[in-house]
Amino acid sequence: MIPARDHFINEACEVAGLSDFGDEWFFANIDALIPALNSQAQLSAAGLYGAQSMIQSALERRLRHIDLIRQHPEILDETVKVRAVLSGLPRTGSTMLHRMLASSPELTAVRWYEAQNYVLLPGEVHGAPEPRRDAAKAILAYMLEAIPELMSIHPMSIDQPDEEVIILGQLFSSSMIESTYFVPDYANWLSEQNPRAAYEDLIIILKSLQWQDPSRRGKEWVLKTPGHLMALDTVLEVFPDAKIVMTHRDPVSTVPSYCSMIASLYKMGSETISNDMIGRFWIDRLAEWLDRFEQARSKADEARFLDVNYNAQLTDPIGEAGRVLAETGLNATQDINDGMADWVEANRREHRAPHIYDISDFDLNKVQIQNQFRAYIERYFG
Repeated sequence: MIPARDHFINEACEVAGLSDFGDEWFFANIDALIPALNSQAQLSAAGLYGAQSMIQSALERRLRHIDLIRQHPEILDETVKVRAVLSGLPRTGSTMLHRMLASSPELTAVRWYEAQNYVLLPGEVHGAPEPRRDAAKAILAYMLEAIPELMSIHPMSIDQPDEEVIILGQLFSSSMIESTYFVPDYANWLSEQNPRAAYEDLIIILKSLQWQDPSRRGKEWVLKTPGHLMALDTVLEVFPDAKIVMTHRDPVSTVPSYCSMIASLYKMGSETISNDMIGRFWIDRLAEWLDRFEQARSKADEARFLDVNYNAQLTDPIGEAGRVLAETGLNATQDINDGMADWVEANRREHRAPHIYDISDFDLNKVQIQNQFRAYIERYFG
């Protein structure tokens, strides 16, 4: 069994030699998570160790980051400008678009190694992140040893842009946790919470990452995660100048593809979560994400939004990315187009092993998915 929150607080404080967590709003999230891990996640021995390590290491990073800001209050003087926020159902091409956009010299994004450790490691020198890059290499190697098929599903490298969902997960306030462990009660609880504090902390962390890497000065951020679907009201408020870019693909393709990815991730922590359980939970959960997004979008200024079709992106990736840049106020210069073309060539689908899955693997069928997502399909594919 995973012990109560105070156990991890004491351990984190002892390891870090610190005790100030700043605003402790996220303690309630931990208190909601632990019972779900104990009662629903069906953790293996490795999963139990991983979940406990996840909680403690997240608390240690929080302690170190609060201390970093205490030592360097100029971090809070950084100005973070977000040019675009990408979201949409998982498996809709948002990773490809995100990484292409981030190749623009005027834009920046969270790198995978930074998402894993958003604060300098003990002894790390400002501006020399090799300790974190080395740590990220070890994390990625472990993940690929445990899930060899992961690169065919979601290609990663430590320096590529990736999702800030990983950072929000370390604040116990994102879809990362429910995508790593089977915790429906926690997912449902999180849906009812106000995400404002998490996004305000994310802005401070982006300021910190900007301060850590002076080459980001003058650049604007492009953010991306499907999890933003659940927090659109907050996203619109905290990033008032950002274009919301929504990627679209037929749910008959996306839902089983994501279930396959989740099945691979759950294997790291459990040997008994079945594909049927995954299918039943995630078809409803993804529909809930979309419903929440659409409700918030219906009340917002439609000029804030831009829609990107998956098939159009596959057919003309440079053209679609250029259209997104133009809509956000940037021109796709020849250098930018060349950089995006280099990215596309280096990351072609045929360069990776195929992602093999079947809709029936998760006790789902085409008609069921079409019925569940009928309103969405009619609006964007009708």
